[in-house]
Amino acid sequence: MRKIAATYIFPLNGPPVKNGILTCTPDGTIVEISKSNENITEQAGLEFYSGILVPGFINTHCHLELSHLKGKIEEKTGVGAFIGEINKLRNEETENIENAINVADRKMWAAGISAAGDISNTTLTIDTKKTSKIFYHTFVECFGFHPSRAERAFDFADFVRHQFKTNGLSSGIVPHSPYSVSTQLFEKISKNAVIEKSILTIHNQESKSENEFYKTGTGEIANHLQNNLGIDISHWKPTKKSSLVAVLGHLPAENQLLLVHNIFTTKEDLEELKKLRTLDNTFFVLCPNSNLYIENQLPPVSFFINENLKICIGTDSLASNHELSVLSELVTLQLNFPELTLDELFNWACLNGAKALQIEKNFGSFEVGKKPGINLITGIDFKKMSFTEKSKVKRLV
Repeated sequence: MRKIAATYIFPLNGPPVKNGILTCTPDGTIVEISKSNENITEQAGLEFYSGILVPGFINTHCHLELSHLKGKIEEKTGVGAFIGEINKLRNEETENIENAINVADRKMWAAGISAAGDISNTTLTIDTKKTSKIFYHTFVECFGFHPSRAERAFDFADFVRHQFKTNGLSSGIVPHSPYSVSTQLFEKISKNAVIEKSILTIHNQESKSENEFYKTGTGEIANHLQNNLGIDISHWKPTKKSSLVAVLGHLPAENQLLLVHNIFTTKEDLEELKKLRTLDNTFFVLCPNSNLYIENQLPPVSFFINENLKICIGTDSLASNHELSVLSELVTLQLNFPELTLDELFNWACLNGAKALQIEKNFGSFEVGKKPGINLITGIDFKKMSFTEKSKVKRLV
């Protein structure tokens, strides 16, 4: 048995424990969490750390496939320019892609990430995921804005998903975004999701131009589709609604849904969402460092808290971030929204993420029988009980 003590333990299925002791087996299975001990006495084999013990983080949205693009795309150019660069660069330096994927996976593990929801368009991440210490659920993403591409796009995604499945890896087919999936392709994805009872995710309202395209048919997204991708969009008729409201009907209400980014999501959007599905199986994934990298704007976090939304944390990709670190995302949120508590932030980064990926049986909290991973967080301002710019994570188990 291994006994680990710290200034605080955040089990996340209950209140923080001051000066508690966490007991686990050598493989990390939780055996016991002691009650508060104001004065921990020396014990044989007891490890004591100044800091906070939290379960392994859940990175609810990342793109391992794009790891080779780190530092290749200029910051703060907006999503239209960003996705244009992704399409130009993603197939360059192909000999480095798998190595970059391996390095990113190892760094995520070292950064305390125990599980991840990863976006894939190909089979390139399979070998890494088969041997990784991280649990991955792979979202196999569909693209195809023109109706003529619907069947071909879905069949390719189904082929990719089958490759993950035959390698024993959890996966499902999902749409990329409202502006990259036709109605016909949405219908195929939706029908499959209902049959498979799969988790859905979609990039949502990452830019103003996304809503502009749906409301008026103009803007950066329209320009990207026509000029960067050469797609004929003459079939497209603006809906005069926000992108989220326009596509909600294509996302079956019975399926778990992860909405990613949500920078420009409004109260009106949420009111419409509540008419079509429950908030109980709808999760809002925040990727603040990526949002700053691309749009130089953050989502309305205080509004989301007031609406009692289920919030999770993602890192997005190294094409739009400097590192795949959930802790770094939490620090960014804390510095920009100082009213956030550590308990809220750790719940978003651990337990909510586990629930979003439907893996809370093993991950997300310190509970007897679980094997969530154990992280030590240092550089905490204990007077304010908040992160600082010096906050760091060290994986202990």
